[in-house]
Amino acid sequence: MLNKIILMGRLTRDPELRRTESGTAVCSFSIAVDRDFKSKNGEKETDFIDIVAWRATAEFVSKYFTKGRMAVVEGRLQIRDWTDKEGGKRRSAEVIADNVYFGDSKPKDGGEEDDVPAYTGAPDSFAVPDGFTPDFGGESGEMPF
Repeated sequence: MLNKIILMGRLTRDPELRRTESGTAVCSFSIAVDRDFKSKNGEKETDFIDIVAWRATAEFVSKYFTKGRMAVVEGRLQIRDWTDKEGGKRRSAEVIADNVYFGDSKPKDGGEEDDVPAYTGAPDSFAVPDGFTPDFGGESGEMPF
């Protein structure tokens, strides 16, 4: 079986770096990915996709990426069941990033990028620590079919 996903989009907010109780770095962020087709009313639609990066990938993203930067994310899709504050059962889809690359050549502020390395580390752990619940907020939209 295969679970591999590659996405390219712009960060919708600055990445949020946290640490687990054991000190492992975990970074959550979202990217906006335009669809290749237009809706019935002729407008382009955008999907907002939640991403979670672990360890060195998390450190890399939090250090070099900011809102508006183009990112290429390579990883796997994960569906996670969880319970909200009111006790309701919820389900979230997120991408667990193995690698994150720059999708644009320069930062939006026009700064130089010569000192920025490319991170292509080994895949991070697929286990989500007990008690970790990222807060991405918002509701997912309806499917177009």
